[in-house]
Amino acid sequence: MSILDWLLGRALATHEEEQQQLGPTAGIPVLGLDALSSAAYGPEAALTLLLPLGALGLRWVGPITLLIVVILSIVYFSYRQTIAAYPGGGGSYTVASENLGPRFALLAGAALALDYVLNVAVGISAGVGALISAVPSLLPHTLLLCLGILLLLTLINLRGLRESGIAFLLPTYAFVGTLGVVILIGVVKAIAGGGHPTAVSPPPALPAATQAASLWILMRAFASGCTAMTGVEAVSNGVPIFRQPRIQMAQKTLTAIIALLIVLLAGIAYLSWAYGIGATDPGKPGYQSVLSMLVAAVVGRGLFYYVTLGAIVTVLALSANTSFADFPRLCRVLANDRYLPGSFAVRGRRLVFSQGIFLLAVLSGALLIGFGGITDRLIPLFAIGAFLAFTLSQAGMVVHWRKLGGKGARTSLLINGAGAVATGITLVVVAVSKFAEGAWLTIVVVPLLVFFFSRVNRHYLRVAQQIATIAPLELPELTAPIAVVAAGSWSKLTQQALKFALRLTTDVYVVQIRTERDVIEDLADSWDLLIGNPARAAGIPPPKRVTLTSDVRRFFGPFVDFVQKLEHDNPGKDIVVVIPDLVMSHWYENILHNNRGAFLRTLLRMRCGSRTVVVNTPFHLQE
Repeated sequence: MSILDWLLGRALATHEEEQQQLGPTAGIPVLGLDALSSAAYGPEAALTLLLPLGALGLRWVGPITLLIVVILSIVYFSYRQTIAAYPGGGGSYTVASENLGPRFALLAGAALALDYVLNVAVGISAGVGALISAVPSLLPHTLLLCLGILLLLTLINLRGLRESGIAFLLPTYAFVGTLGVVILIGVVKAIAGGGHPTAVSPPPALPAATQAASLWILMRAFASGCTAMTGVEAVSNGVPIFRQPRIQMAQKTLTAIIALLIVLLAGIAYLSWAYGIGATDPGKPGYQSVLSMLVAAVVGRGLFYYVTLGAIVTVLALSANTSFADFPRLCRVLANDRYLPGSFAVRGRRLVFSQGIFLLAVLSGALLIGFGGITDRLIPLFAIGAFLAFTLSQAGMVVHWRKLGGKGARTSLLINGAGAVATGITLVVVAVSKFAEGAWLTIVVVPLLVFFFSRVNRHYLRVAQQIATIAPLELPELTAPIAVVAAGSWSKLTQQALKFALRLTTDVYVVQIRTERDVIEDLADSWDLLIGNPARAAGIPPPKRVTLTSDVRRFFGPFVDFVQKLEHDNPGKDIVVVIPDLVMSHWYENILHNNRGAFLRTLLRMRCGSRTVVVNTPFHLQE
């Protein structure tokens, strides 16, 4: 078994794709982890911003959460319609492309791409943050833990959709089950205690208020809490991964995810208020996550506490899987529309889009390194991309229903219109309130991504215009080409290249580059014996020997100059450059050789005209 087979599994055939498709049970772990796990860091992000209000800040957790739940419900109904209208996937990008035009489509694509990258960084850092809450001694190893989880996620997703769904099934339902039990017990205790239950393990006392509640601080808390809504678009983006009936499967999955998320958000908000649980300063000694304090307050720090925290840590860390499922598919759609290199649309050995997975891992890894793996530093960058995509998707659906018309179109239009207004207003609030904290970076990066996509597309259009033709074949004059063999010392490589050149033409140049202190054997010393006499004996003109000298040890320049001159002096002929190529038995042996042939081939293609053809003659080493 090869290393790749051991790491990633055997290569899958295209006809096995149907076996990789999912139902709602596996779809929730694959596409819902981002949304569900945001219940852990969304409320905490809002509470962190409310810290200056002290105990008074807890009074605002309920109204803020209620507003988030209302917007979330509107977005849910909107995306149910998007799934039915565009079952081919692509989400906001596809909807904007077909209804708002390419500029808005690129804006949606850039926003989604950035949101997916940030989701990986935020999800993993939040998971590690929860782990550090339970084991504070791990704080110095925050970044290393983040990068280790990123590597694990990358490998799991390279193994395919079905494998990632199976791998994340138990952690997802353990998270929902244990946290659901905690919320249920906590609510029962709160009701029994008249809204003020006694904590089993009391949370730290809230600091004294340092400022009064203001519209600005409440806007910032709402903006941070809105991170709990990220990920809900994932199902509409990934509809093609579901088995038939695809639309119904996707809608059931979306319904389950949103229902669970609303229960978790409402439960956490209520119990935070009831038990007097606020946020602590992240990244500092003594930090505890809100969920750590909440679970301890409800059930104490016994076995169930650690089981629940273990499930929370695992799901937070694995929540980035949603991005690994959707980001490569977004790249595929962009590549098909010629806004990204075409290789992003090619499936890998496990029927996943491997290049998109690699790119996501690299970009999110860079973010984790740049921000030290601290969730609170990444949160301000988050949510803008998601809400921009939400807004464009809903606006596009409004146009879709206007064009479609018919029964039910008016109701659908009103639902999507309400979604566009709600998410648009939220986008403005998030952008304004988080601008100075780092959101400006997102606002800058999205237009830069749009510019990059446009330049890639312009390149493909320019290439297509130059190579397209409907003219019939123009038969060339049957003129033999001129062959140029790049020679080192006399060897089987040179012999094989020369034999190939002589099959093409009798007009052959053998070119050797020599320097002042060259240890390579001079072909002139044995030219007639090895080449000239055998050619004459065969009745063909001997090849022309050319020795080029270089005083400054330039191997490539003189050779390319010679080929260019030959091309210039022979305007009616093609020039075939034959380069001997040594092929190793093992890939790692290549580092022991200079690989000059590859460099020379690149230079010739860059500097010579279209009449110069480069051919490699491979010589395979035996084991």
